[in-house]
Amino acid sequence: MGLTKRRFSKARTASRRAHFRVQPVTLVECPQCHARMVPHRVCPTCGYYAGRQVIEVKAPEEKPNT
Repeated sequence: MGLTKRRFSKARTASRRAHFRVQPVTLVECPQCHARMVPHRVCPTCGYYAGRQVIEVKAPEEKPNT
């Protein structure tokens, strides 16, 4: 692999990486249960997608108090 003649400056490297950052997750409201969910996915709370139930969601089990 070839070697560069001169190193890149910090400004050039930083300007190249200006768009390389973590984007916040986009959340929308579920039209069925009004919980926050990722768009174009099945709602993890109620199991609905596009107005119909796609998956069966089980109720969370309670842990016994010991």
